[in-house]
This record gives sequence, structure tokens and C-alpha cells, in this order.
Amino acid sequence: MPLQRRLPKFGFKSLNRVEYNGVNLDIIQGIVDKHGITEINHEVFVGHGLASRRDRVKILGRGELKSKVNITAHAFSDTAKSAIESMGGTTTATGK
Repeated sequence: MPLQRRLPKFGFKSLNRVEYNGVNLDIIQGIVDKHGITEINHEVFVGHGLASRRDRVKILGRGELKSKVNITAHAFSDTAKSAIESMGGTTTATGK
């Protein structure tokens, strides 16, 4: 049987990949409205069931932020970072 038929027909996943759990701005705004939290970090995401302890969190830009929030996460998209900073909040990327 030829080699091209013996080999598997699917791709591979890199062993060095970094997977993030995405959290959008509308979810963060919902947490702020419901609980009045202004400092959001990994423990807040875990406490609200948005991530597990081992997950890396990336803040994504879907939705609208209406209040000043200081957020600490592993990564930020460009649109999310500009939306948070335009409202007067701060973004801190831990990048672990």
C-alpha cells in the first residue's frame, strides 16, 4: 500500500500550543452590574464559573463596557484593551 494511503489524514496539535478561555466585555459588564465589582482578576472568573483554576483567560472585545473596571488577565485583544482604557480602567496582562 502506498505511503500516502497509510498515513493518517488529519492534522496535529502542537505540544507547545497555548489555549485561552475567552471572556467577552458584555459578560464582564454583567458581573459589574450584578455584583458591583470593579477589580476583576482570575479568582473572580473562577468564582463566577467563567474559568477553572488552570485555565488561561483572554479578554475579548465583544459587547460594550459602561463602567470603569480594572482587569487582570493572561491576555487581551486589541479591541478589548482599547475599550477598557477608554472608560478609564486599567488592563494588566500576567502572560504566565
